[in-house]
Amino acid sequence: MSGRRSGNEPSHVLLLFLDGVGIGKRDPAINPFYASQLPNLKRILGGELPHLRGRRISTSGARVVPLDATFRMPGLPQSGTGQAALFTGLNAARINGRHFGPFPPSDVRPYLETHNIFRQLLTRGKTVSFANAFPEQFFEYTRSGTRRLTVTTMSCMMAGVPLLTADILRKGEAVSADITRERWGELGYPDIGPIPAREAGKHLAALAAAHDFTLFEYWLPDHAGHRQDMQAAVEVMERLDAMLGGILEGVDPTGTLIVLTSDHGNVEDLSIKMHTRNPVPCVVIGSQAGKFVSGLRSLVDVTPRILKFLDGQ
Repeated sequence: MSGRRSGNEPSHVLLLFLDGVGIGKRDPAINPFYASQLPNLKRILGGELPHLRGRRISTSGARVVPLDATFRMPGLPQSGTGQAALFTGLNAARINGRHFGPFPPSDVRPYLETHNIFRQLLTRGKTVSFANAFPEQFFEYTRSGTRRLTVTTMSCMMAGVPLLTADILRKGEAVSADITRERWGELGYPDIGPIPAREAGKHLAALAAAHDFTLFEYWLPDHAGHRQDMQAAVEVMERLDAMLGGILEGVDPTGTLIVLTSDHGNVEDLSIKMHTRNPVPCVVIGSQAGKFVSGLRSLVDVTPRILKFLDGQ
């Protein structure tokens, strides 16, 4: 294809990365997706949510497809290799010889440096943003020389993408990892008070409109899953849904494609404390959702598809 846009294709991609979210049983006793009030997600998905007996959803404005996170390898998928696969398009678990986490293994880091999505987009002349804001304590931690960094933060540092600070968060030009900023007072920022999740969604929509590619990372689902805490998991899911409502209010679905996906299962089955081998959902919202999900099978397909999409292919 020529790479030229037809004029009605999205020129922005907003990727909402949800740590530890798989497709589970349609059972509110163990799956917080079915115990939560999720009006915005349900509205865009025609009143449905994905589950193991109904993994695909198609509506006029959205698609849901399941993605394999196991790569047909034994053991439970982990964040280090799962996220590396998601954000490079390479089978990091196969490169490493096994699933590994929570941080990327040393054998994978050279591939992460050369193939992470930020670097690949920057070499194409695209603008990128990692929307999460970080407190000063995190920057002190990185300056100590630690190698215990997540795939997302390590990718940014390798690609020269600046991590956003508390000052930028104050201006509404970044988003807190917990969405609502509830913990920033405890971190030494008493002037950064809580905001509604819907308002955070509007901030994220504005960031997406200003960049070709924007990533937001939401790690709280994985934490709630490991704690097997249904109340916390429901709160995490409902906060995400409220933010999604703000995003949907602020974006043009013909100009911005919204992609929600994960690295492995966990929170969808609170009957167990560990990760699962369930597929993860890939929820795509926008006028070109059907085109985007065509052919998606596993985590390694997401970054190549985003690259092609932003190239106009």
